[in-house]
Amino acid sequence: MSDDKQDGLRDAALHYHEYPRPGKLEIRATKPLANGRDLARAYSPGVAEASLAIKEDPGDAARYTARGNLVAVVSNGSAVLGLGNIGALASKPVMEGKAVLFKKFANIDCFDIEVNEPDPEKLADIVCALEPTFGAINLEDIKAPDCFIVEQICRERMGIPVFHDDQHGTAIVVGAAATNALHVAGKRFEDIKVVSTGGGAAGIACLNMLLKLGVRRENVWLCDIDGLVYEGRGNSTPQKDAYAQGSEAKDLGDVIEGADLFLGLSGPGVLTPQMVEKMAARPIIFALANPTPEILPDDARAVAPDAIIATGRSDFPNQVNNVLCFPFIFRGALDVGATEINDAMQLACIDGIAALARATTSAEAAAAYKGEQLTFGADYLIPKPFDPRLMAVVAGAVAEAAMTSGVATRPLEDLDAYRAKLNESVFKSALIMRPVFEAAATAKRKIVFAEGEDERVLRAAQAMVQETTDAPILIGRPEVIEARIERAGLVIRPGQDFELVNPENDPRYRDYWETYHGLMARKGVSPDLARAIMRTNTTAIGAVMVQRDEADSLICGTFGQYLWHLNYVCQVLGTKEYHPVAALSLVILEDGPLFIADSQVHPTPTPEQIAETVVGCARHIRRFGVEPKIALCSGSQFGNLDSDSGQRMRAALALLDSETRDFIYEGEMHVDSALDPELRARVFPNCRLEGSANALVFASTDAAGATRNILKAKANGLEVGPILMGMGNRAHIVTPSITARGLLNISALAGTPVSLYG
Repeated sequence: MSDDKQDGLRDAALHYHEYPRPGKLEIRATKPLANGRDLARAYSPGVAEASLAIKEDPGDAARYTARGNLVAVVSNGSAVLGLGNIGALASKPVMEGKAVLFKKFANIDCFDIEVNEPDPEKLADIVCALEPTFGAINLEDIKAPDCFIVEQICRERMGIPVFHDDQHGTAIVVGAAATNALHVAGKRFEDIKVVSTGGGAAGIACLNMLLKLGVRRENVWLCDIDGLVYEGRGNSTPQKDAYAQGSEAKDLGDVIEGADLFLGLSGPGVLTPQMVEKMAARPIIFALANPTPEILPDDARAVAPDAIIATGRSDFPNQVNNVLCFPFIFRGALDVGATEINDAMQLACIDGIAALARATTSAEAAAAYKGEQLTFGADYLIPKPFDPRLMAVVAGAVAEAAMTSGVATRPLEDLDAYRAKLNESVFKSALIMRPVFEAAATAKRKIVFAEGEDERVLRAAQAMVQETTDAPILIGRPEVIEARIERAGLVIRPGQDFELVNPENDPRYRDYWETYHGLMARKGVSPDLARAIMRTNTTAIGAVMVQRDEADSLICGTFGQYLWHLNYVCQVLGTKEYHPVAALSLVILEDGPLFIADSQVHPTPTPEQIAETVVGCARHIRRFGVEPKIALCSGSQFGNLDSDSGQRMRAALALLDSETRDFIYEGEMHVDSALDPELRARVFPNCRLEGSANALVFASTDAAGATRNILKAKANGLEVGPILMGMGNRAHIVTPSITARGLLNISALAGTPVSLYG
């Protein structure tokens, strides 16, 4: 890295740590503390009840305190990253960073604890004394061999998991990468020769793990700075001596010949191209020294083009990163109250990580690593850290292994439900979408996607094939779709997993343009124009397919303007019975769902259209298992202004009141009054709305659209929809910002038979 780049990174990193407030962590209360009643429950006298309950049954600490979701990251700063023995205080930014990763990837609360204690036995005493506070301990950046001593003492004396991540976390990710590298190379653990450099904590733990995976002890050759570890060499440790080979002094160059796997956890330049030439065919090279590996990938491939290479760096394929492991192994361990993290749990972690890499890449990971090829093979051996499936797959496997091996004190009754709950914690839409997916599973429907060449659509189609009973139909050019499937590493194929409609050459072309012309002949569309539209307009093609009963529902809108798509949907599918009522968006916020209408269809709706929107909202909100509480929002509040929006909202309210309704609605009111019951009670005490509204209906698309976009941009809201109400579920128009998972969600909505929701 150039000096200028290094200086730029240094300045950016320091600014990141200092602003807008120093450090990377804070503590937040999880319970309200707004009045005397809250204070009496949170502290004296109410807190005594929780303390007495725990005194009677220590297991209740997981019920009444944060201990069951609290991990300590403990270090004495004696071996920090590549910085060496920088001391406990200087290690604090690193430990804070580790705590942030626990929270980000597994929603585990974490305290970083830096201890000025170089003596390993005294450090172990300190850690053991922390047991009442924490549900688990993560030892971090403690030099070898002290780390072995600290961990052994703590594991013997403590009844909670103690895990030295530098050892076991690295070993687990190396184990997963090695599992898949051997799969690619067509080799087996029991047959390979392993040569390793580095006899520190991580290196020894990796070798121990490889033995558990099937590598033969006699096939392991360990070298350190003094060369081969051999019997009687001296200047060694008991951990290194366990891998002593023979009784003669040799160096790395002497033992590398015929090696199938090089495992480097040492320093830059240790492995030379000449050494790589001596390795076995299709060599596996794990050069994990940071920041500069034992050999650069390009140098290794210059002499072994078929080499399978992993490093510790993010700018090369196959980064061996402990974040693939430690958040999720602790998540599973904490959730079942494990007393330790044993071999069975670690091996389950390896299996889960390795299997996930062999599966199709998730849309979320593809979006986070845009431009990278995430297809299983030599350059994709292990998943990316931002693959959200890691939570359910890895933590679920660890929890199951803990229960099976007998170390779980709070075993789970339903593992499938547990995995679903884990998914809900990373996929914000999973919980509220569950009733929709369940309803959609009752019937197999054909969903046609107008923009079938879009990668988001392709990923959604694959998810539909794997996770639902619906059948996708994609409109697009075959050669383009097939190339993008290949590029994205997907496994769906036209004619097998989905139907393909080629707008340039489909045998049904004549039927389609004649159908369209028949609908539009008296609306200015000539046969020539109908032919042209059926060659170029995929939204119109999809709508014609639904009209001809060749598909049940159309999804369009991944590019272009909403009303442009709506025009063709209405031309083909609009009838007296089926007409666009409004666009309803579900925005999932931290405190729950909020429905917004109408953000797209009627710029300035009439009172009749507003009333119809409210009725449609109630029907569709119930599809999510939510009981509607709808507020009619305006600049006027309960008649205090005679504005245009106020007049239209009052007229809509009168229309709604003219019939008996089976849902709660109220208006007209300001948005803050709709969401704040105390404020609303002061303004209008006799309001029929109870609690906070969960649906806001606006008097213009400008107001609804702005509200929706603000919630998405500034409140981290996740949108499901928009749902096009009034079309009998025959068409839905999304927006260009939609994700692949958003398309999957809208396909589930489209896949629900109309009879199930009115």
